[in-house]
Amino acid sequence: MESKNQTNCDTCVNYVYDEDYDCYTCLVNLDEDEMYRFMNGTNYSCPYYRLDDEYGVVKHQM
Repeated sequence: MESKNQTNCDTCVNYVYDEDYDCYTCLVNLDEDEMYRFMNGTNYSCPYYRLDDEYGVVKHQM
């Protein structure tokens, strides 16, 4: 079971496809400490994570 604080970049609004690099990248520039925890930690909790909830946006507009 996943930890509640664990981050899944695939569902984050900041995780977008970059056509120049032909891969997905994060729009947030992590500092050196944050990048180290992200690359080496198994339970990294990103402070910039925001759920990419398209349905939530539509519900709010109605």
